[in-house]
Amino acid sequence: MLEKDLKYKRVLVKLSGEALAGSQGTGIAPETVSRVCEELGAVLQMGVAMALVIGGGNIFRGLKGSAAGMDRSSADYMGMLATVLNALAVQDMLEKQGYPTRVLSAITMKEVCEPYIRRRALRHLSKGRVVICAAGTGNPYFTTDTTAALRGMELKCEAIIKATKVDGIYSSDPSKDPSAVKYDRLSFDEAVALKLGVMDATAFALVRDNHVPLIVCRMFGGNIARAIAGEPVGTLVSDWYPSLARRRQAYGLW
Repeated sequence: MLEKDLKYKRVLVKLSGEALAGSQGTGIAPETVSRVCEELGAVLQMGVAMALVIGGGNIFRGLKGSAAGMDRSSADYMGMLATVLNALAVQDMLEKQGYPTRVLSAITMKEVCEPYIRRRALRHLSKGRVVICAAGTGNPYFTTDTTAALRGMELKCEAIIKATKVDGIYSSDPSKDPSAVKYDRLSFDEAVALKLGVMDATAFALVRDNHVPLIVCRMFGGNIARAIAGEPVGTLVSDWYPSLARRRQAYGLW
């Protein structure tokens, strides 16, 4: 597929930390990370500029630690550090597969990655590097969903893709409710009214207020690449927003 035929030319992909654990449930499974990176590589070969945000739930989840009695800020900082571990694992595997990357962390740790600076991240994207945004926003009380929405806005992404273990948004949990209905397309207002829990409230407000489409799809099986090509895969959550041509002209990118 030619780059000019792509529906989206710059995207942010949000991956859950649990996706990197594979069947073992926790930690990082190298064979699973390899599969994830192969899916991302198929997208990169299409000529797409890509930023990544990866959760840390396979190692530590701040909210769960807080519920168990830890101070919420301390638990959230631990969760942020977990996302750095995942970012380094994905970086290592992507580069082994031949794709240049940069990990940019919202918490400074210059020995292992660069600090997140928006202009630097934009420069990396323009050079064809995958920008992996780690350590959340650098602040407690914000989820990696919110980080994905925020970084997507900052890095001028045309869509945010949330890659999950299911193939879209359902009326209820399809693993528990066989009568659950899959939605092919929703408006932002519908997603809010139906209380579908697509993203947390802060993240959802960001994508809705900035009119950036959100695509929820299955991580494996080539679905991320298909979504970027504009095929009807997963669930598209969108509302009125300027045409891509107008967005590109406004951003001065293409």
